[in-house]
Amino acid sequence: MEKVLELKDIKKQYPGVMALKGVSLGFNRGEIHAIVGENGAGKSTLIKIIAGAETASSGQIVIEGESCESLSPKQGKEYGIEVIYQEFNLVESLSAAENIFLGEKFGPLVDFKIIENKAAEIFKKFEVNINPQTIVEKLTPAQMQIVEIAKAVTKKAKILIMDEPTAPLTVHEVEHLFKIIAELKAQGITILYISHRLEEIFEIADRVSVLRDGEYICTKNTKETNKADLINLMVGRVINAVYDKSDLSADIKALEIQEVSGNGVNNISFFVKKGEILGIGGLVGSGRTELARLIFGADPLESGTIIRNGQQISFSSPKDAMKYGIGLIPEDRKREGCFLDKKISWNISITSIKELSKSSIVNTKLENNLAENYISSLKIKTPSQAQLVMNLSGGNQQKVALAKILAVKPDVIIFDEPTRGIDIGTREEIYTLMVNLTKEGKSIIMISSDMEELIGMSDRIIVLCEGKLSGELKKAEFSQNRVMELASQFHGGNQEWNAEI
Repeated sequence: MEKVLELKDIKKQYPGVMALKGVSLGFNRGEIHAIVGENGAGKSTLIKIIAGAETASSGQIVIEGESCESLSPKQGKEYGIEVIYQEFNLVESLSAAENIFLGEKFGPLVDFKIIENKAAEIFKKFEVNINPQTIVEKLTPAQMQIVEIAKAVTKKAKILIMDEPTAPLTVHEVEHLFKIIAELKAQGITILYISHRLEEIFEIADRVSVLRDGEYICTKNTKETNKADLINLMVGRVINAVYDKSDLSADIKALEIQEVSGNGVNNISFFVKKGEILGIGGLVGSGRTELARLIFGADPLESGTIIRNGQQISFSSPKDAMKYGIGLIPEDRKREGCFLDKKISWNISITSIKELSKSSIVNTKLENNLAENYISSLKIKTPSQAQLVMNLSGGNQQKVALAKILAVKPDVIIFDEPTRGIDIGTREEIYTLMVNLTKEGKSIIMISSDMEELIGMSDRIIVLCEGKLSGELKKAEFSQNRVMELASQFHGGNQEWNAEI
């Protein structure tokens, strides 16, 4: 096979961290090559170096026989390297067509008719129904993903890097994306595919390379390995049963929601018991996150009652909710869960800063002790508590968001998509933590789009559909089909489950 890209002894050092420890790896022309590893394994650093967004501390990059020690983003594009990052790089105020051909004129001035026609041709080829004139902010995540791919195709990409491309997509949208990827492969484009969803690696990838703690472990043909083998290579240890959960709930209602409406949800009633994990299922747009924000005081109630330990409570902000022992770990950890440009210690202590202060002066010793305690107990990988959160991996950012809430010692904790974009090893740690919290008598409300997670971790499940409660399932009633029926109850059964596959 012809090598289109080779990495030779690539090393990358940040202050206090050796992110890549001499990675040597080759990619063939026209192959789909998956790169897997735990959060913090070095995957993101590696693709940034390939794209020219980061400069390697040492090593060589060989592209179609040409060797260089480093690339700039401009040079990377000249070599035909395009990247679709997990966070889309689109101008939301411009149309789909304008984003695809941003910077190109097709004449002395921008000819919008030409770029719209060319965009329409690409969408037709991809068999997607997107109006080129539609403003990007009005597109669905799946449509934004297609626009990103279209951008790469117009730039005549030879190497296309895709970072967690299926994270925001439904099952049907994933299937369509895979067809487009297969077509790009047939054109001779090399796809570097980064994903935590191991099942899809075996579905589309020709080969898979494993990174662990910044080191290259091995490359295997996907036909010659299996999921268990990859997991062991990724984490360096045998993973125990992922869903090791028994019902620890007592017959005591820790939190009760009565006829709550607002923020797009209507007349919802349910309760969570002490020591219970209550799962909330539903399709994208069913109102799960909106309900969580109401319970946490992030959005105002229009009507309804919240009862905590048998007493009706009233509050209008997350600060008040935390005073009543209610915490929320939000779905979007980057925008809502963490302050990315602040230190780990600052993030962890911010919710309990009053308790760490005297006469409005923060006791730095107490603050540092608090941070060290959670860094240790949650196994946050960092050189120090002074590290900026933006420099942590996604899984470690999730742990910081969790520590920030645990620091106020809530009794009812809402986990919104607790393991989205997180590797199998960190998942196990999060699940173990959740079980341990219930053993302490704490109650958990878990919103999840991962069907296995929802069924495996929950003691009971309630399902939302179009902002309404469509049903409740006890453990003996759990099944994917039953959850699907309730999730699409008001849709006539035609919607797709947004499952982590």
